[in-house]
Amino acid sequence: MFDMAALSASFGGFIWMIFFFIVALSVIVAVHEYGHYIVGRWCGIHAEVFSVGFGTVLLSRVDKHGTRWQFAALPFGGFVRFKGDASAASAPDAALLPKLSAQERRKTMHGAPIWARAATSAAGPVFNFILSIILYCGLFMWHGQYDSSLKIDQLTPVPGAMGLQIGDEILAVEGQEVRSYEDFATIGQALEAPVRYTVLRDGNRRSVVGPVPFPALVAHVQPRSAAIEAGLQAGDVILRIDGLPIDGFSQLQQAVAKADGDEMRFLVWRAGTEFDVRLTAKSVAIPNANGNFVNRRLVGISGGTFFEPGTAPLPFSVAVLAAAERTWSIITLSLAGLKQMFLGSISACNISGPVAIAETAGQMARQGAMPFVALIAGLSAAVGLMNLFPIPVLDGGHLLFCAYEAITGRKPSDSALQVLMTIGLFLVLSLTAFAVVMNFICP
Repeated sequence: MFDMAALSASFGGFIWMIFFFIVALSVIVAVHEYGHYIVGRWCGIHAEVFSVGFGTVLLSRVDKHGTRWQFAALPFGGFVRFKGDASAASAPDAALLPKLSAQERRKTMHGAPIWARAATSAAGPVFNFILSIILYCGLFMWHGQYDSSLKIDQLTPVPGAMGLQIGDEILAVEGQEVRSYEDFATIGQALEAPVRYTVLRDGNRRSVVGPVPFPALVAHVQPRSAAIEAGLQAGDVILRIDGLPIDGFSQLQQAVAKADGDEMRFLVWRAGTEFDVRLTAKSVAIPNANGNFVNRRLVGISGGTFFEPGTAPLPFSVAVLAAAERTWSIITLSLAGLKQMFLGSISACNISGPVAIAETAGQMARQGAMPFVALIAGLSAAVGLMNLFPIPVLDGGHLLFCAYEAITGRKPSDSALQVLMTIGLFLVLSLTAFAVVMNFICP
C-alpha cells in the first residue's frame, strides 16, 4: 500500500537536507570568492562579476567600483570574473587582451605582476582558513571551559537512582576525593551502579546515590553513522546489547568491538520509555596517536557524563589559539587520510562527496545551531585545502603557473593553458563523480 505519510516525511527530510547544504555551501563559497575579490582589488585587479551561484541571474547590482554583484539560480558554487577572463576559471580572453592598453591590461589577472596574481589566487583558500578559525573561536568562547569546581550546572535524565541535584558540587566519588574533571573521569571509568557521591549542597556535605559517572549515554550522534540511521538521539541511554546489560559507556564500546560487523540489538531508554533498535557498526577510518589512520567498526556514538559542570568564559587569546590548532588539525588529518586512501591503507568509502556532505549538513542542523556552525567551520578548512591542490582550474593550479613564470621568466602559452585547464576540469569532475558513486555504493 502506498504510504503517503512516509513519502511526505522522506520528502521533507530531503528538502531540509538540501536547504542546509545550500546554506553551508553558500557561506563557504561567498567567503572564498570574497577573498579573491578584495585582495584582487587591493592589488589593482578589477573584478567585473562577483556571483554566488551559476546560471540565470536572479538578483544583481553594480557597485561604485563597477563590479556586478549577483545571485544566480543554481546555488552550488560561485565565482569572481576579473577583467580579461574568458570564464569563471580565469582562463585568458585571447580575443580581448591584445586590444587593451598597457594601463588596462594591468587591471586584469593576466596583465598584473606575478605577486598580485599569486596573492589574489591564494586569498580564497586563506579566507576559508580564516573563516574556520573565526567560527571555531566563537564556538569555543560561547561554550567556555569547565571551571575548577565540579558544580552541577545541568543534569541529564538517566534511568536508576538520582540523588544529585543541580547546584550540587561533587567532592568525592565512592570515598575518593575529586578536585577536577580529570580526577572525576579517571575514578569514574570502572564503577558500577549505584554510585555513592559526596556533595556540597547549601553549604553542607551530604552523601547521595546516583548513576555511574559515565553511563551508556548518547551525548552526540555522528552524521551518516549507524546510530543516526537507526534513529538514536542525544540523551538516549543504552540499557542492553543483544540481551546483555550495559552499565557504562566502556561496556558499550567493548560490546560493539566484540560484535565486529554483526547486527546488534540495542535496548534503548528515552525519557522513561524503552524500545529496541537494530544496527550494524560501520567501518570507519580514525586517526591514531601517530597521525595515521586505522579502520575500526563504530556505531557513531559519543559518550559523556550524566551532568554538565559549570563553565567559565574562555579568553579570546586562548580561544583563537585553540581554533587555529583545530583548523590545522583538519588540514593535516585530511592530507594524511588522502595519502592512506591513495596507498590503499584505508577504504575510499571514507571520502565525502556532495551527497555525503548534503546528508551531513541536514543531520547536523537537526542537532542544533552549534553542530551546524562547527560543520561549516570544518568544511571551510577542507575547501580551502582542496583549492590549494596544484590542479589547473583550482587556485593551486594558478599558483603553480605563477611559480612556473617566476622560475622561467615566461608565462605558459595560451594554447598550453587551454589544454591544462581542460585536463584540470576533467580531473575535478572525475573526482567529484567518483566521490558521488562511492557515497552511494558504500554502506
